[in-house]
Amino acid sequence: MSGARIAKPAATVILLRQAEAKGFEVFLTRRPDGMPFLGGMYCYPGGTVTKDDVTQQMIDRCIGLTPKQGQKILGAHYSPSEAIGFWIAGVREVFEEVGVLLAVEESGVKLDNQRAARLADKHTALLNKSMNFRELLESEKLVCNLASLAHFSYWQTPSQVRLRFATRFFIAPLPEGQTPLATSYEVTHSV
Repeated sequence: MSGARIAKPAATVILLRQAEAKGFEVFLTRRPDGMPFLGGMYCYPGGTVTKDDVTQQMIDRCIGLTPKQGQKILGAHYSPSEAIGFWIAGVREVFEEVGVLLAVEESGVKLDNQRAARLADKHTALLNKSMNFRELLESEKLVCNLASLAHFSYWQTPSQVRLRFATRFFIAPLPEGQTPLATSYEVTHSV
């Protein structure tokens, strides 16, 4: 009998936008059938918190929430940098998977539509690992807008599942002028 597998820290973002009639629309992606976790399932964009997400250099590229505030929301069992890493991972994963960037200019100004082509090229560089997320933000003089993500829930994969995640769920409005990618390396299609 083997022991329970450790659940990896992860972040998932529920993107919402105002519906035309009234209420909200929720963005979902369908994962490719061959993916080892949730293959073929509909889910929200998200993934594992990485060591890069909790570095001081990455934290310095964020506004809207301090590490101490993140720790206060998630609990003292996380260090401040571990806690804020969940928010950072959420921002990074949404951009990696669906091309939506929850960021603003260093001055606090929202992203304009002229950035779309540059960000598409940099999205490709990020995916082929010729650029990391912090470098992408620095090159565009952007900071993650952590205030755009509201902590919503916590779920942990059951112990009998081979790949386990301790996931923090966040809710965020789809930024005005941004359209999620219909497909990507982790998305067969989206609705």
